Amino acid sequence: MRIGVIADTHIPDRAKVIPQQILESFKGVDMIIHAGDFVDLGVLDKLKAVCKNVRAVWGNMDPYEVKKELPEKEIIEIGNYKIGIIHGYGRPNKLIDLVTEIFKNDNVNLIIFGHSHSALNKKRGNIIYFNPGSPTDKIFALHNSYGIIEINDKIEAKIVRI
Repeated sequence: MRIGVIADTHIPDRAKVIPQQILESFKGVDMIIHAGDFVDLGVLDKLKAVCKNVRAVWGNMDPYEVKKELPEKEIIEIGNYKIGIIHGYGRPNKLIDLVTEIFKNDNVNLIIFGHSHSALNKKRGNIIYFNPGSPTDKIFALHNSYGIIEINDKIEAKIVRI
């Protein structure tokens, strides 16, 4: 299974649209995961136009219209793997500790989160921590980015710079 991962789009505050490179890349995926901070729920529709299978959670900057449509936290199973999805909040340097605590009883193999706008692909213990960064804002990062995750016999995650 090939998964496109995106977070912190902040549309229309930081950009008017999702970068075309991402939409093109996501045409070949089996699922898209958005880890929050859409700002405009229309972003969800744009992603669903590329791939019908979209999973998403809301972020701290999302308005009520987004929060009423999406969960704060989600766990999905793909094959033998459990994936936790949450946006995150608070201090960026404490995000791994925060998301670890949130999913501590869920036996997840991969945690996808956003919030910091800074891409991260790190394994700690038996858990892969994956933040795709932001495709539209570089406030805490040198590059805009998104992610691609391949799940077959193992999980392979990569950050893609824009």
